[in-house]
Amino acid sequence: MNAYEIVRTARSGTRPTALDYITSIFPDFIEFHGDRLFSDDKAIVGGIATLQGMAVTVIGIEKGHTSKERLMRSFGSPSPEGYRKAGRLMALSEKFRRPVITFVDTSGAFCGIEAEERGEGEAIASDIVRLSSLTVPVISLMIGEGGSGGALALAVADRLWMLENAIFSVISPEGCASILWRDASKAPEAAEALHLTAKDAISLGIADRIISEEGIGSEAYYTSLGDELHKEIMEIMKEGNIRERRYMKLRNIGAAETYDL
Repeated sequence: MNAYEIVRTARSGTRPTALDYITSIFPDFIEFHGDRLFSDDKAIVGGIATLQGMAVTVIGIEKGHTSKERLMRSFGSPSPEGYRKAGRLMALSEKFRRPVITFVDTSGAFCGIEAEERGEGEAIASDIVRLSSLTVPVISLMIGEGGSGGALALAVADRLWMLENAIFSVISPEGCASILWRDASKAPEAAEALHLTAKDAISLGIADRIISEEGIGSEAYYTSLGDELHKEIMEIMKEGNIRERRYMKLRNIGAAETYDL
């Protein structure tokens, strides 16, 4: 498939959502609610679970399947309270020494004036800072769309895995085409230029692994993914100096580029 075909696949309503992964990989998942400041954002789900006996914190951006669910979940576009709920869970993971696993699938954060009034930019930035600072392992899975800062807020990780038909981009192809050419119909050209596919992310040093989608949605698929997550967490823990290694990893992304400021 070309880049824009992959974009359309990543957006498909038939793909498993974050809750499909969470409830299948972590059957004992207990969801937490609210940011303790304003409300509970249904676009972000999070809580605690166990993975092969290991206590973990799980956070995901949920789109929903039916029209009713998608409306309730704001079509997977979190509001500030959702990011603050995620930040609260990150802080608890540090306190109780629980690894963090995130599932990212969003076109971007909620773009309404009320979100800006409640400090959406600050909430996203705070999550990025908190993830950067954790001394426990962090693995982020890009399971569909990875749009802009809305996705980045949950994707600063020791390991970033992308499903083979997932995308990760600073802007949607349609938005990019509208800005550059004032013509959203040129989205396919923009998709190619944005280098937003999983293969692009690997070549740019952004993603660490591409996950095959063969058998996606099956019990065996979720079991295998859970095994790989546990194995990777154990590997990160054995490496030691988690925060320092994460810092150097992030600093080295795009290190070949030089800029005169």
